[in-house]
Amino acid sequence: VVNYSDYECSLVVEKLKVDAKFLEAVQTLLAWLERGEVNRRTANSFYTMVQSVNSHIRRLMNEKAAQDKEMEEAKEKFKLALSGILAQFEQIVAVYHSACKQKAWDHFTKAQRKNISVWCKQAEELRNLHNDELMDIRREEAMEMSDDDEEAESPEIKETEESVLVSQTDALKEENNSLRCQLDAYRNEVELLKQEQGRAGQEDEPSKDQQLKILQQTLQGMQQICATEVENLMTRLQHTFKQEMNGVGASLE
Repeated sequence: VVNYSDYECSLVVEKLKVDAKFLEAVQTLLAWLERGEVNRRTANSFYTMVQSVNSHIRRLMNEKAAQDKEMEEAKEKFKLALSGILAQFEQIVAVYHSACKQKAWDHFTKAQRKNISVWCKQAEELRNLHNDELMDIRREEAMEMSDDDEEAESPEIKETEESVLVSQTDALKEENNSLRCQLDAYRNEVELLKQEQGRAGQEDEPSKDQQLKILQQTLQGMQQICATEVENLMTRLQHTFKQEMNGVGASLE
């Protein structure tokens, strides 16, 4: 590898832009980098060469796309040719089968019949081989199309399902918190009423007792409602959790 100089650097920059000379130029650049030729004075020049290497990626991707297109065209051409060959084999086998029918078969000699039977068997074997090959190509194409469809749809479906599950879980959590707050509020009111009754003495005892009884009945009703709501809430949470776990299991598979 030549030693680094501004002149050699300019040559390498130009070679990096030419496909036929790229490998030679990139090997020189790699050697200079490993030798430690980069310094303050040469940093911009090396950046230019590295930038040219990066630009080559686009050329490689374009070349790959062209090769893929040629390969697909060749596959299609081969499939059409194979279909044409198979169609001709079908006609050949049909000729042999027709010759084997009694109205024609009786007129052939024993040797002729033997030859026709051998030829028919050979033609059938070749036809079956070509048919299997064509079927394999079609199955492969169908699988590729199916894989492409799954790759295109799966991320969107998965993201939507996860978003719905998260929203449902958040809503259930908020509902649960609201029920707890209501229950705590009723409990606090009962405690406050008890304290007020103790301080007030016996003067308003019937009225206080009546208020306390009403509030306790309300609290009991609220507790029953909350118990039912919490039970329903837990059932919904368990169902949502199972959905999330099933989604995780499917992703891992």
